[in-house]
Amino acid sequence: MRIINWPLAILSMMIGSIPACQPHQHGHRHHESRTIVVSSPLVQDVTVTKRYVGQIRSRRNIELRPLQEGYLEVINVREGQAVKAGDLLFAVVPILYKARVAAEQAKLQSAQVQYNNTVKLAQQKIVSEQEVALKLAELNEAKAKLNLAEAELAFTQIKAPFDGIIDRFQQQQGSLVKKEDIITTLSDNTVMWVYFNVPETHYLEYMTGEREHQARQIELILADGSKFPYHGNIAAIEAKFNNETGTIPFRADFPNPDRLLRHGQTGNVLIHRTIKGALVIPQRATFEILTKRFVFVVGADGVVKQREITIQQEQEDIFLVKSGLSVDERFVLEGVRQVKDGDKVEYEYCKPEEWMAHLKYHAE
Repeated sequence: MRIINWPLAILSMMIGSIPACQPHQHGHRHHESRTIVVSSPLVQDVTVTKRYVGQIRSRRNIELRPLQEGYLEVINVREGQAVKAGDLLFAVVPILYKARVAAEQAKLQSAQVQYNNTVKLAQQKIVSEQEVALKLAELNEAKAKLNLAEAELAFTQIKAPFDGIIDRFQQQQGSLVKKEDIITTLSDNTVMWVYFNVPETHYLEYMTGEREHQARQIELILADGSKFPYHGNIAAIEAKFNNETGTIPFRADFPNPDRLLRHGQTGNVLIHRTIKGALVIPQRATFEILTKRFVFVVGADGVVKQREITIQQEQEDIFLVKSGLSVDERFVLEGVRQVKDGDKVEYEYCKPEEWMAHLKYHAE
């Protein structure tokens, strides 16, 4: 085996050419190196994103049922058709109700004639005013019965109560339908309601952000991975938690002018929250002991001290520090496994912007 003796000057130049802030490459070990690299936290605005599975529902989704029993005679719409409020959709054969209306109309005419005659007789002092009042009451009763019969006849027609889209038919033309039978459903898809469950810790974070008026952006990811083109807003939070799951339902409202979303779809709700002036450190500079997170802080005298920190948020490659570290302090960035509490070390300083540039995640 040939041994090459490199001049000391060349070795020094080669070692000095390795950037101190570059992350270690996988597959290489540096047992001999005792170089410690330190840095400081980066203060920057960070967008934090939470993802939740959502159930998409129409703002209004109702069942259309007949109010009277009979044969389904008229179907004026198609499945999937868009309709306007007031459009006649279906009609039940109204033979019985038409006959009842005709009978009540005849009774009303008779009562009207009797009333008119009684008024004339009263003017001639042949009958008393009490007789006129009695005939007037009979006339009003006939009018009320006719109104009731006309209302029952109107119940044989099913009209759209609002603008919407017709669903699949459950009954066909000629079917005998009863009051409890569903003919179809009508969906108002102009605005869609997306329900999703939020863990208690995320709920508390959300409410804290509301009090602090933090800016939020609500997005919807569809089943094919595409992003819905319109942003939503949190419109409702239910009154109580589910004790079994530890979550509380939220509702986000999304405008749906293109009618892309339909009742019953699923998607993922993304809630983006911007944290102003967050204290950011790389995850690789920390270590964990019994579920607690620590860093090594290097003092002005070069002595290493183990320090517990509290994490506000976790993102890919970075932690947002809530407490335990200040912006002007220095922590061990490279060489965490080479030092221990109380060591006095020599180190190189890496600017926060340099280690941030080598992370997968970049704060915004």
